[in-house]
Amino acid sequence: MDTSRLLRTSGTLVAAAALLISAAVAGSAVPSASAAGSGRAREAAADAPAPPLEPLPVAVPAALRPYYAQKPAWRPCPGKNGAGFECATLRAPLDYDEPKAGDVRLAVSRKKATGHGKRLGSLMVNPGGPGGSAIGFLRGYAAAGYPAPVRARYDMVAMDPRGVAASEPIQCLSDEEMDDYAQVDQTPDDSSEVRELVAAYKKFATGCADRSGRLLRHVSTVEAARDMDIFRAALGDEKLHYVGASYGTFLGATYAGLYPSRVGRLVLDGALDPSLGQEQVNRDQNAGFQTAFASFSQDCARHDDCPLASGGRTEVAAARLRAFFDQLDRYPLPTGKQRELTESLATTGVISAMYDEASWPLLRKALSNAQHGDGALLLRLSDAYYERDEHGAYSNLMPANSAVNCLDLPPAFSGPAAVRRALPDFEKASPALGTSFAWSALTCAYWPTQATGTPHRITATGAAPILVVGTTRDPATPYPWARALASQLSSGRLLTYDGDGHTAYTRGSSCVDSAVNDYLLTATPPPASRKCT
Repeated sequence: MDTSRLLRTSGTLVAAAALLISAAVAGSAVPSASAAGSGRAREAAADAPAPPLEPLPVAVPAALRPYYAQKPAWRPCPGKNGAGFECATLRAPLDYDEPKAGDVRLAVSRKKATGHGKRLGSLMVNPGGPGGSAIGFLRGYAAAGYPAPVRARYDMVAMDPRGVAASEPIQCLSDEEMDDYAQVDQTPDDSSEVRELVAAYKKFATGCADRSGRLLRHVSTVEAARDMDIFRAALGDEKLHYVGASYGTFLGATYAGLYPSRVGRLVLDGALDPSLGQEQVNRDQNAGFQTAFASFSQDCARHDDCPLASGGRTEVAAARLRAFFDQLDRYPLPTGKQRELTESLATTGVISAMYDEASWPLLRKALSNAQHGDGALLLRLSDAYYERDEHGAYSNLMPANSAVNCLDLPPAFSGPAAVRRALPDFEKASPALGTSFAWSALTCAYWPTQATGTPHRITATGAAPILVVGTTRDPATPYPWARALASQLSSGRLLTYDGDGHTAYTRGSSCVDSAVNDYLLTATPPPASRKCT
């Protein structure tokens, strides 16, 4: 299981089947936008709070004007799922500090507004990840799943961020090697298993360097946000209107911090707190999934087919799930395929279902089937999380996820010894999942490129009102992160959804949907501290 800062909307998981979390060295400072792209990060005093992200000059530099002057050559998108959509390609500088060093080609797509009223502009969407395809999300979900009044007034648009999907995707391993990587034991029992895990992380990192070395140092969130401004200009929009979910909130907030005067209507749903380092984010997310598991176990106890038989007691359910994982560690289950269900794959399958409470019945059945010797359904949940199709082909979600996250923040842990010291706290916070979360945070320790970003606050001083949406029992982006981001943003407005699952917009709450729709259509955010149930 690789849970390293994988932040996606539940809608993305549904469409597929269905955080990265690096530790900041205490007291490191955020680089300027230029330094974040080039790697010239500055160190601050050990006791200094995270500083704000510095905005870029309003005027476009002369070296970048050719990129801003691009006009997309829209054409019908190919393939069955391209019907009704237009596609184009834009260029962006590989290195914003040295625009003459070469270009990155960015895939973009749109679906024109469907209504006859006054068009409000373009609404850019991003589903998170990092590594999730925004174009795939647009075609598979947003263009039909977003409320009709919104789609009637906006052209729905998306750009796959650099290194993701159709925009020069980061590549690391073959599909067969990814199968091995996905099932490596992330709860090592002895020094031999620790060495195997470290070797897997090193092989993954080396593969990324070998196959994608040109791009690997230039896929930071700051650079992706700067690409978004080129796309905004190419669309002919003075302001950026945007809905970002999960990691997409970090991308959108970063845009606001860099270009506050160009902020239109920004919805940040399932927010990240940019002031945190990787280890703290890992700890928070570990606790967040424990909260989600507690909700699942209590719901499970109300059903006769509950395989955890806990009587609603979360500690009993966690102990039973941990015992199930331990059994799989020794004796993997058959799945009806050549691949067996290992402990790591089963853990990933459980985590996958935690993103959306609508998946809880499926998880009950998957765990029940596994208790009876059939691991096929849990394997399917794991494959959905990794975006592995029925033919064994993986998307580039995981390579892009690690590439972005390992560039955005210094690693959570320096090596196995540091993980071992943190294990007791992780396991106490989440008895069933904590061990896996701790060891999975080791990924970036072996990354071939040094992090260019550090923890920072985003104030976006002077920006129009920005709507931040937080779900109280969100596993992947815990609710305190939404409160923190809303308080950092000078114009932040927090909308709270008291519920389960990852993100809130278009997930069944008429209160949330109405508030977000009104904001997108009228630019009027909900009242301060609005709460939906």
